[in-house]
Amino acid sequence: MGATIAGTVLTGLASAPERVGGIFRRRFPTVAVTGMTGVGKTRLADRLSRRTSGEGVAEVGSATMERRTRRGRRLHGFRFLVVPGDNAATRLGALDEVFHDEPVDGVIHVVANGYATPRRTAGTTGTATATREQLLAAELEDWAITSHRIASMAVRRDRPVWLVIAVTKTDLYADELDEVLDYYSPGSGSPFAAKLDELRALAGGAKLSVDVLPVSAEGGDRSSAVSAKRAAAMVDALAVRLAQLSGHV
Repeated sequence: MGATIAGTVLTGLASAPERVGGIFRRRFPTVAVTGMTGVGKTRLADRLSRRTSGEGVAEVGSATMERRTRRGRRLHGFRFLVVPGDNAATRLGALDEVFHDEPVDGVIHVVANGYATPRRTAGTTGTATATREQLLAAELEDWAITSHRIASMAVRRDRPVWLVIAVTKTDLYADELDEVLDYYSPGSGSPFAAKLDELRALAGGAKLSVDVLPVSAEGGDRSSAVSAKRAAAMVDALAVRLAQLSGHV
């Protein structure tokens, strides 16, 4: 009997780190923040993690994965992993990390309705330029790459994966917001929605939940179509939805 008790104790001690890790993961799930260069991924992660504008400001096209943590009440929060948007080796490595090596619990994919900040070609100077049509095409290409990674992760998981399409920079098209949200929504027939529907088919409807939410990480100056209060409310609504999806509320 003594040997049996000792064995039980040893088994419990051996599994303790795994149980503690599971509890921490539930309380602080990891969230991949994806999207093409210039859509405002890092800025949104800063707002979600309650960083001030002067902290950790990254240039457009950061080539390294940014990490942010949101700490809330009752020992709950999120760990955000901001995947580089530039098509570089560091981006591919970051995609492998968040979708294969250490799969995340959820994904925020950031889009900007063709209003991403263009990035200069490596080695050039001056202001970068690109048409809205070019930026929408680049956004769609980026989504095709990311959506396949999400599908591959979802089919390997034994629990559902959640995805939030964060439609950002809404202060630039506030009067067209309903139409823009429809463009990014499942079943709308848009090019983006077609790839989203394909993702849901590949992953399985029960394996993937999809939300589409407007966000404005900026706003508040006199010329902005979105007030500071409304911009903050959008970020807060996204945070509440993340908490719901993660089982925190």
